[in-house]
Amino acid sequence: MDSREIAAALEELIVRTSSSLPEDVEEALARARANAAADSSAALVLQTILDNIALARRLGTPLCQDTGTLAFYIGDALRGVVTPALVREAVAAATARGALRKNCIDSIDGTSYDSNCAAGAPVVHYVEGGGRRVTLLLKGGGSENMSRQYSLPDAALGAGRDLAGVRAAILDAVSRAKGYGCAPGILGVCIGGDRATGFEVAKEQLLRPLGDAAQDPRLAALESDILESANALGIGPMGLGGAPTLLGVKLAARARLPASYFVTVAYMCWACRRRSIEL
Repeated sequence: MDSREIAAALEELIVRTSSSLPEDVEEALARARANAAADSSAALVLQTILDNIALARRLGTPLCQDTGTLAFYIGDALRGVVTPALVREAVAAATARGALRKNCIDSIDGTSYDSNCAAGAPVVHYVEGGGRRVTLLLKGGGSENMSRQYSLPDAALGAGRDLAGVRAAILDAVSRAKGYGCAPGILGVCIGGDRATGFEVAKEQLLRPLGDAAQDPRLAALESDILESANALGIGPMGLGGAPTLLGVKLAARARLPASYFVTVAYMCWACRRRSIEL
């Protein structure tokens, strides 16, 4: 593929990611709707979400008015082929088509970057061992605002430096998010690492399909436990009560310094817009 073809492929990736929810997420929402009491707030909210998903896909329009931060994960075999300049070209073209809201603001003076391209936007990661795959994640501001980082021990939570403390921190993040992050949500979590890599690794967990489990059986058990416990809180879709509060919990662990024990939670709303292509 030449550079023009690559830019066109990236543009279509952006358009599809913005307008069409992944199958596993849509199926999880449909199951939740089927399990909700017919006359409940949860049923009404979930049905509205499903109607919105179908309409956006049919019309090719964004699933949500907040088209979010664009994070590209590019396989290392494409380094020097899929360049940041080509990514920006595709983002600007998709924005001009209306697939993305003008959603990028200068942090100093409030100027709008109408192309959605500026320093740090879009975000481009090159992934070791990623082959020729390009994955795009769109993460809206409401869910980003609900992301949190904890430093253990945390006396207020009674959370120590162990998996019980990790559990307490994650459930506190769910409780604090309530419906503000457009529940039902999905959690990506990093246990350990430093402050910066904690957020990077936590967000990467949102790329995992809902049906998988962590390879470490201890983390897999904790994923299941937290999902069950969070859904017993009664926060429910959009915080209006009932269930589910979460669709998935994805944990990873990284080595840490003796002095530090961070638990980083990347909260994702129901509109978990992720999609991959091979180039």
